[in-house]
Amino acid sequence: MFFIALTVTFALYRMLPFGPVEMVKVRLMKQLLEQGQSPSAAQMQTINSMVKTYTGIDPSVPWYVSYYEYLKNIVLYQDFGRSIFKNKPVFDILFRAMPWSVFISIYGLALGTTVSLLFGAVMAYNEGSKFDAGMTFVSIANSTVPYYVVAILTLIVFSFNLGWFPSGGRMNPSTTPGLNVPFIVGVVKHAALPVFSAFIASFGGALAFRGNCIREMGEGYIRVARLRGISQGRIAIRYVGRNALLPVYTNIMMGIASVFGSSIILETIFNYPAMGMVTFNALMNRDYPLIMGSFIFFTIITLLGILVADLTYGIIDPRVKGGKERETY
Repeated sequence: MFFIALTVTFALYRMLPFGPVEMVKVRLMKQLLEQGQSPSAAQMQTINSMVKTYTGIDPSVPWYVSYYEYLKNIVLYQDFGRSIFKNKPVFDILFRAMPWSVFISIYGLALGTTVSLLFGAVMAYNEGSKFDAGMTFVSIANSTVPYYVVAILTLIVFSFNLGWFPSGGRMNPSTTPGLNVPFIVGVVKHAALPVFSAFIASFGGALAFRGNCIREMGEGYIRVARLRGISQGRIAIRYVGRNALLPVYTNIMMGIASVFGSSIILETIFNYPAMGMVTFNALMNRDYPLIMGSFIFFTIITLLGILVADLTYGIIDPRVKGGKERETY
């Protein structure tokens, strides 16, 4: 899947209208014309070499040679080309922005998933109650209202009107980065609203987990466990909760990709300079090397989420064993 993604990015790279090669050529030739110079043959060779430096594409070689060089540079050297507008290596830009996106996305996903599972379990054990009805309405409303609407509302209320949180940035510029209280407090305050919005975006599994818990509580082995005198707490955690988690576990891990995808909008709304905002600015500036590098980064994160789900599924469900341990019937 990773190599398929690389192939797709390579094809998009070359097929986009007014793609990276033309973009860089026009920009460089415009600079020459502004200086009152007409590009000579030597200058055109210089332009072609600069195009290769920025985009990783050599216009003078066949596409299959460029494809081989493209794969080699990314896989072996982590060379995604050079940003056209920032004039820096794409990998360095994304590598510096990634931890900040991980910070707000993972915390938002972890809080949203934990709270939604807890509420789903409580709703199942209080089926038909006012709490169940109220939380069902809240869950449906949360699934209906787009998360970016919540982000805009929180920004208006808590930042512009109340002034409790800053409206942009990721740290207090007057503090010194490091393990000191003012810097950490500034980072937390700048990340509070984006994390809350990511929390809202990932708070969508309560109803699904509630349905799974209700189904498990009706199974025969739960009645047998109660007859054996097993405590309700152990039944809820070891029997109902663990088995109800299985159908939604892979979706939770896949949620990592959706949260990172939503970060493009969230970080733009909150002016939070991380992966999402870098990608958005690259789109606005037609910075094709940076756009494609972001696409590959998001693909890697998605594949890692699926891989972690596959590797850890056996911990959640002991019945899942390796192929050599399975019996053949």
